[in-house]
Amino acid sequence: MTRSEEFQELRPLLFSIAYRILGSVAEAEDAVQETWLRYDASPAVPASAKAYLSAAVTRISINVLRSARVRREEYVGTWFPEPLLTDPYQDPERSAELADSVSMAALLLLERLSPLERAVFVLREVFGFGFGEIASAVGRSEAACRQLVVRARRHMGAGRPRFEADRREREELAARFFDALARGDVDGLRELLAADVRLVADSGGKAPQWAGGVSGVGEVSRLLATLLPPFVRTGGAVQPHPVNGQPGAIFRDRDGKVVNTWALDILDGRIQTIRTVTNPDKLGHVGPVADAWAVLRETQRARRR
Repeated sequence: MTRSEEFQELRPLLFSIAYRILGSVAEAEDAVQETWLRYDASPAVPASAKAYLSAAVTRISINVLRSARVRREEYVGTWFPEPLLTDPYQDPERSAELADSVSMAALLLLERLSPLERAVFVLREVFGFGFGEIASAVGRSEAACRQLVVRARRHMGAGRPRFEADRREREELAARFFDALARGDVDGLRELLAADVRLVADSGGKAPQWAGGVSGVGEVSRLLATLLPPFVRTGGAVQPHPVNGQPGAIFRDRDGKVVNTWALDILDGRIQTIRTVTNPDKLGHVGPVADAWAVLRETQRARRR
């Protein structure tokens, strides 16, 4: 197997590691590309390509995250990870860890950790790397890495998200939700939303928030029932699609361009949180991005008619 073939075989794993550390599709792709450039330029022949490349992408991601955290402190409004439609790495033996760790709720919890804690936690708890491999990747002793994992578990433990266990039940509930949404069925929406449901949006100050920053079943259901039918009447489409491993949707304008994405947290048969990403800088990998302001103006005109 050539060096290029080895890298391509491991690319899904490398991206998945980088995305969980960084919370950004674009930055994760850049980290993977930088890993390849370093690997291709290195004269060394590692005993394990997987260990070598995983360590390289982890170190690059840690460095990127350290600078990214400064930018996130200056971010306008609520910050969410870039939506991930499909996780390229699959491992049947760790499917539960992989699915839970990529959710928006889990990635937001990871933001509480230092870059080093985050990297060690991801490698150990999500991907099951041994402490020897982790120590080599982050340049710390095995004992230090064990301490980092303990600290990270403590920070993550209290707020670790819980989701509906049965994937089919989640998908069926989400389908009923989006159907009621398109019809503007307030009563139908109320049946599916938790009493303290939250609707939160990440626009980065670069797009309308639409329905962000609202809580409570009454407020959320009424707002959604008012907002979505005119969007559909103007040619907008709601495309159900998993987002970060949870039920969600991609909203598109009449030309098929991406307006925003929604991700749903579902527990105990109810939708607990709706997270929308409207920041155009975070949607380019999903597809061509719509002018959300123009879409909103057209939707508002449709509401008045």
